[in-house]
Amino acid sequence: MLFQIKSYLKFLWKSKNEHAVHSPFVFNLLTKCFYDKKPKPEYSILKNYRKSLLENKNFIEVTDFGAGSKVFKSNKRQISKIAQTAGISPKRAELLFRVTNYFKPENILEIGTSLGLATSALALGNTKAKVVTIEGCPQTGGTAKNQLDKFECKNVETIISEFESFLISENIQATNYNLIYFDGNHSKKATLAYFEVLLQTIDNDSVWIFDDIHWSPEMEEAWEIIKNHPKVKVTIDTFQWGFVFFRYEQPKEHFIIRT
Repeated sequence: MLFQIKSYLKFLWKSKNEHAVHSPFVFNLLTKCFYDKKPKPEYSILKNYRKSLLENKNFIEVTDFGAGSKVFKSNKRQISKIAQTAGISPKRAELLFRVTNYFKPENILEIGTSLGLATSALALGNTKAKVVTIEGCPQTGGTAKNQLDKFECKNVETIISEFESFLISENIQATNYNLIYFDGNHSKKATLAYFEVLLQTIDNDSVWIFDDIHWSPEMEEAWEIIKNHPKVKVTIDTFQWGFVFFRYEQPKEHFIIRT
């Protein structure tokens, strides 16, 4: 916790808003998407999706995985308690919806479904997109699937699989994921492994979002490595999220932005 507080103070010291941005691409993204305050009808769906989970008093067996796909923790937890502590905040869900709606990606990959709070924002952001979401825990993934079906997020395919197994077994090269949301494993090793494997799927307009880039010293190290990769052209650090763009025509730039 102390590390995150120090990191946040550094972020506040260095961060800017749209007035300090000279890149037209980033300026438009900030003014037309990040800072868009207009109400959206989809926000009420996201709110009700969360409310439904918070009112669910059922218990499920939650399984966490360690290295090499080995189970290292399994316990019963109440769905309402999971919804309180895991997944995306209401503000972030609305931002994720706006980002998806702004770029309108056709193929979306989410690594780490949890209860589907972020998944619903991705699905509603572009109802014509195909959203593939991966969850390692069968009970959590099953709960998310039922919830997504309940709220008619019909463009989502929920896959129960350990993340590395999915990336190895799937023909990754055959798909261009236009947007990838990384929220499955907050370790440097796993984050960089996913990054390297999924580089095979990028095109000029790909948008990648990494969650919790300031979670720990090793996640900050991973973020620095990602920023400096030669294929990465533009990055935006919003403290909780790191946005990555591969636009070949752009000069390499890094932005620290308050949202």
